[in-house]
Amino acid sequence: MSERYEIRVAGSGGQGVILAAVIIGQAAALMEEGLNSVQTQAYGPEARGGASKSEVVIARGEIDYPKATKPNLQVILTQKAADEYAGDTARGGTIILDDTFVQKDPDVEANIFRLPIVKTARDVIGREIVTNMVALGAVARILEVDGQMKSESIKNTILASVPKGSEELNTKAFEEGYKLMKEKK
Repeated sequence: MSERYEIRVAGSGGQGVILAAVIIGQAAALMEEGLNSVQTQAYGPEARGGASKSEVVIARGEIDYPKATKPNLQVILTQKAADEYAGDTARGGTIILDDTFVQKDPDVEANIFRLPIVKTARDVIGREIVTNMVALGAVARILEVDGQMKSESIKNTILASVPKGSEELNTKAFEEGYKLMKEKK
């Protein structure tokens, strides 16, 4: 793991971006690898549909600043979020874009992956409410390949975080997202 690794999940209210980042942060903190994590969030006044972003910083040592300034990894679920946040991505970082709501790729020096995140939640899983779990599956694959975290840590944290009775639905969504990213990287 690098000294400091920054992750941002951005979209609109109701897409679960805050919960997604909380789960990533908890997974990092619960690992037996001595990682520290801090999670921050910002969202518009609208409960659903307003702009929303959540960030996680993970590191081996102390975290001196809690916000992502140059995210190594971004998951962006709306065009508005892409326009606002993609330019912050660290050079050589990774951006995962939802191919339904993000129509224009940002002009950045990063690896860009277009995935059907919302479409998978809606059409494959049958519940758009698990969009964040599909996104977490893709994130888990990136973090695993980049040597940052084990995908099982995120999956186990999801299972500990979701309401009882929804574990199977959320696991399936996570696995579909992981599979989407595995086909790309």
